[in-house]
Amino acid sequence: MPTTVVITGASAGIGRATARRYGRRGADVVLVARGESGLEAVADEVAALGGRPLVQPADMADPAQAEAVAAAAEREFGPIDVWINCAFASVFAPFDRITPDEYRRITDVTYLGFVNGTRAALARMLPRDRGTIVQVGSALGERSIPLQSAYCGAKHAINGFTSSLRTELLHRGSRVRVTVAQLPAVNTPQFDWVRNRLDHHPMPVPPIYQPEVAARGIMYAADHPRRKQYYVGASTVATIWANRLFPALLDRYLARTGYDAQQTTAVPPTGEDNLFTPIDWGPGQDRGAHGAFDDSAHAHSWQEAALRHPATTAVGAGAAACAAFAGVRRLRRSVKGAS
Repeated sequence: MPTTVVITGASAGIGRATARRYGRRGADVVLVARGESGLEAVADEVAALGGRPLVQPADMADPAQAEAVAAAAEREFGPIDVWINCAFASVFAPFDRITPDEYRRITDVTYLGFVNGTRAALARMLPRDRGTIVQVGSALGERSIPLQSAYCGAKHAINGFTSSLRTELLHRGSRVRVTVAQLPAVNTPQFDWVRNRLDHHPMPVPPIYQPEVAARGIMYAADHPRRKQYYVGASTVATIWANRLFPALLDRYLARTGYDAQQTTAVPPTGEDNLFTPIDWGPGQDRGAHGAFDDSAHAHSWQEAALRHPATTAVGAGAAACAAFAGVRRLRRSVKGAS
């Protein structure tokens, strides 16, 4: 029987790349986002690849809409096997330049949207005692950076919420699984439509990976959900371990470099942003899976490949540890040089 998968944030970026992978697998894919133009385009892609799509325009910040998505998914395809929470929103600005309404909106989408999706999925999975929930996390959920305080806070909250839920499932002996795919910087359209108050065009902190790298990691996590989390990309491993071992040093380094590392030299876009209203709504507004950084984004990750091939995982882990310690050495030299 085909797998029934619900993907939030499916109209662009990581969610869209993940939907394509499930389409190739011949899955029944429920596509959830606010932007109908992007949803219709990815539905065509999923169908062309061999899957069966179901378009469900919804704002995951609204628990009633999340519940309606789950009901429609099971009405059309039957029991939900995998629910992937991927929708998010953000603002690039120092904390004191983000309004309370903006902060609330980012939290409602990026954190509570995951809570709402998880609740809707569990309402159906728990009685059947089966199913998998994948939370699409970020290295920024463990190591915050400047200019994205609301997004980082929401990603930290997802980790805390998911850990609590996991212990509750263990307590009741449930066979429902929940896991997190912690991602690196990814080349998605968000940097063209995010609300931005920086002097220049925002960008992901290098190294940058293509959405397909993230999608492979997410699908692997869904297929192997017994681990509580997966790190996708060597930079994710290095960032998390450097933060655990040398947090104060990393604070100083990011305070000095974090502003420039998240901006290009280009003038920022002057068009609309998607914080409160989607901009991939009307005809011709589909943004696809990739953003503006194809020239510098990596299409492959040795660490992510090792994740999917257990025989080489030990080698990959050792190399990642070496990369982390090498990065710490560079941080120390850089910080000392600036002192």
